[in-house]
Amino acid sequence: MQLKDKVVAVTGGGRGIGRAIATAFAARGANIALLDLNPSDLETTRVELEAGGARVTTGIVNVASEEQVVDALDGVVATFGRLDVMVNNAGITKDALLVKVKDGAIVGKMSLAQWQAVIDVDLTGVFLCAREAAERMIRLGNGGAIINISSISRAGNHGQTNYSAAKAGVAAMTVVWAKELARYGIRTGSIAPGFTRTEILSAMTPETLEKVTAPVPLKRLGLPEEVAHAAVFIAENDFFTGRCLDVDGGLRL
Repeated sequence: MQLKDKVVAVTGGGRGIGRAIATAFAARGANIALLDLNPSDLETTRVELEAGGARVTTGIVNVASEEQVVDALDGVVATFGRLDVMVNNAGITKDALLVKVKDGAIVGKMSLAQWQAVIDVDLTGVFLCAREAAERMIRLGNGGAIINISSISRAGNHGQTNYSAAKAGVAAMTVVWAKELARYGIRTGSIAPGFTRTEILSAMTPETLEKVTAPVPLKRLGLPEEVAHAAVFIAENDFFTGRCLDVDGGLRL
């Protein structure tokens, strides 16, 4: 896919990895639709991208809301007349042990609210955005690409029953959609970032950062721009579909 003048929608596009992805696509001449819940983040990113010459729209969207997702993608198509790439990046974490035990006594457990909140955003939100994007791509007849952000946690990570389940589901859905949508010229791909230098991880103490990076063969955090590079690769390579790219510094080797 040649990205110049194509339309790329990015959920969670206001900051972190989402902002880096939007910036990378804009640098290649794409028009960008930023979808996020935080108005100030959206505005900051919009200003930055427009300063670089990109055409940008923004929308405040809760990806777990079917109505809001439908309205947002209708708006993207109404504004630009097409939708070529859907990047499902929005996500949250609410970590907890399945059952927490101290001195032989059960003192806590992952609540249903913690489970459901992460599943709603990180799994159902990806489903909704991909479904609505695919519908519009099929109707418009231009094909396209759906790119989902999974995580190395998809293999199972201590204290992340909800997040690991969601991210494993994201990777699996990517394979399903590759098989279902190829006939319409729609490709899919997922990206599983390792520990990445976003706002949260950048605030770690040096001691905590050293502990996090110790098991990483490359001995550092990833950069949002490195994840964004993988997203651009998936979009540009017309023979790529259904696979997951681990961008983790070798952590899962």
